[in-house]
Parts: sequence; C-alpha cells; structure tokens
Amino acid sequence: MQKKVTLSIDDEVYGNFQKFCEENDVMLSKRVERLIKKHLEEGEKNDK
Repeated sequence: MQKKVTLSIDDEVYGNFQKFCEENDVMLSKRVERLIKKHLEEGEKNDK
C-alpha cells in the first residue's frame, strides 16, 4: 500500500534535487523511500 505524505523542503534544495533526479532518470518519490528505508536500517543496526 502506498502512503502520500507532505514534505517541507527548502526551495533551492528541492530544485537542485529535482534537477538531479531528472538528469539521472530517478523518481523523486522512490529515492525518498529508499533514503527512509536506509535510515531505518542503520538505526536498527545502531540499536543492537
């Protein structure tokens, strides 16, 4: 199941990241999802 979220991101940072995604054929939402997963996995490793 997919969940829609709203983010507040600095305009310049978002613009730069959006350009990066377009240049590298990356879906913004998928990239954010992967970053969240990575962060959670690293947190689990640190808890052990």
